[in-house]
Amino acid sequence: MKIAVQLQPTDGAQAEVKYRWDPDTDILSAQVAHSVGRNGMSGSVGLEGADGSWVILDVADGNISGVEVAVWPNVQQVSALAPPAQIEDARVVVPARKSQPDIASLEMKARLFAEADHAQRNFHFRLGKPKPARTVRIAKDLLLDVDERSQISGLWLLNVPPCPNPS
Repeated sequence: MKIAVQLQPTDGAQAEVKYRWDPDTDILSAQVAHSVGRNGMSGSVGLEGADGSWVILDVADGNISGVEVAVWPNVQQVSALAPPAQIEDARVVVPARKSQPDIASLEMKARLFAEADHAQRNFHFRLGKPKPARTVRIAKDLLLDVDERSQISGLWLLNVPPCPNPS
């Protein structure tokens, strides 16, 4: 599973993240308002775990503008879950594929692992096998783990409101 990204300097402004729980399915959505105008992919990247869990990244002009996740109830609860102490601010651009620039949707099988704190306010989704990564903030409450090959290896959703129908 390879989702390559390009890291670019940021102007310091942090976009807000708006969370929404679907009351019927317990699917969590996170929407990010980014400015447009950068070149990159527009469409979606779907990652499906072997257990039926999935993560969808909505991408507009190279910016990750939304995330939808369904991994419930397979979230490992840990007593304390906090993002790494060292977090870089960065713009993350998902580039269009040079070989297939018109593709607007990618679907991949992936190893997904989800963990949350006991209050289920902070979630960490690891993609693939654990590996060293740096963590970058792409919005106020949305972080990405990016490995040494500039590929997404994890996703953090922070300060998530409570699920309206806790299981």
